[in-house]
Amino acid sequence: MPDRSDGHARWIIDWLERDVGGKVVRIERQARWRPAWWVDVERDGVLLPLYVRGERVDSPSAFPLRHEMRFQSVLQEHGIPVPAVYGWSEEPRAYVMARVEGRDSFEGVPDDERRRAMDDYIDILVRLHALDVAPFVDADIVRAGAGEDPGSVGLRHFEETAYRKLKKRPDPFQEFVLGWLSRHRPDSRGRESAIVWDAGQLLHSDGRITALLDLEFGHIGDPMQDLGGMWVRSPFVALGDLAPLMRRYEERSGTPVDLQAVHYHYILWALSNQLEFHSVLADPVPGTDYMLNLHWCIETNLMALEGIATVVGAELAEVEEPEPVVSAYGPAHLHLTRSLERQDLGAGAQRYHNRMSVRLARHLQRIDEIGAAVVAADLDDTADLVGRRPRSWADGERELENFVLADEGRHDAELVRLFHRRLHRARMLNGPAGSWITRHRDVPQPSL
Repeated sequence: MPDRSDGHARWIIDWLERDVGGKVVRIERQARWRPAWWVDVERDGVLLPLYVRGERVDSPSAFPLRHEMRFQSVLQEHGIPVPAVYGWSEEPRAYVMARVEGRDSFEGVPDDERRRAMDDYIDILVRLHALDVAPFVDADIVRAGAGEDPGSVGLRHFEETAYRKLKKRPDPFQEFVLGWLSRHRPDSRGRESAIVWDAGQLLHSDGRITALLDLEFGHIGDPMQDLGGMWVRSPFVALGDLAPLMRRYEERSGTPVDLQAVHYHYILWALSNQLEFHSVLADPVPGTDYMLNLHWCIETNLMALEGIATVVGAELAEVEEPEPVVSAYGPAHLHLTRSLERQDLGAGAQRYHNRMSVRLARHLQRIDEIGAAVVAADLDDTADLVGRRPRSWADGERELENFVLADEGRHDAELVRLFHRRLHRARMLNGPAGSWITRHRDVPQPSL
């Protein structure tokens, strides 16, 4: 019998049994930050493994969920390995696809097997980029308008949908990077193709790609965006040495890799988490994985900033970690953290959501230890830049954003160094010193 303990299970069962046919014999909520379910349907004596992908609960994507389904369907129709789409639910919004076998990371995978899988991935990207864009246009997939560069349409949609419409508070770092991207936008030189943008999302088995995954950012853009996206994804899923893959792309596609454009789109895509989660970090909603979102933002913001630093020639120094202090409230924070750590976390989706609370408690405990020192150091940095010390954290954010918006690139190197210090201090607040959520990955810049 299917597990109906998940409040969404009833409508999923009714929808699938009505529209896909057969009988649901298993439904399980996936242990992750967005609504998704594994479902087994028995139809005509055959077990049909399915995956239901729901709409985000806390942050909008650049494009609607139905746009993602249409993009995936066109890829399916043209022989690109993606999960087959079975149907759409209007309310609640979700779509159902085949469940494909394979692993989504390369942890513990032998180097040779990983290299073969990534060679296969590059070959699939080459085929995808060579597809005629006409079927995507017919499916109403987003494309640059007249006079608009194909490499900029995705950012325009993303910035407007996820950030500008929902902006809750000053975000000086994001405004700095968006301004820098606007001033340094490369020419796509006529390149235009279907792209996945969030490249490196895949399933693999035995050295072959079984499916491209998570196609929510797919649209018609510059193929160099996919190569830049791979450099952002690589530190998180260990894609391996990417430079040989860039060269393979050149050989298989016959198209030179525009390294300047790849580097630009690496910086741009590294900003994607901050674009997406600005609003929900300022005003979390129920179901938000606050600490995972914060960790992603800080880590990829640092990647974007390090990319800009290489362009403007800014030297980045080590950032000293503040000494923790003992406060009157420390025992309460410690008790909360220990209480949550000792509870029965459960399994599956329940365990995932309970772990969210544990990480949040550890973050608050760390704020109690070094938070005041971090805010003071940030305000000192702002004072050195603007010539006066803001009265509070909120005043400091507002004054720094105003400075960034008026600066127009005159102090890029100085701002890179300032934001580098701020982001590393923020990283130190994520949890206990030395824990995985406070570590920064050493990420190489795109190269051939």
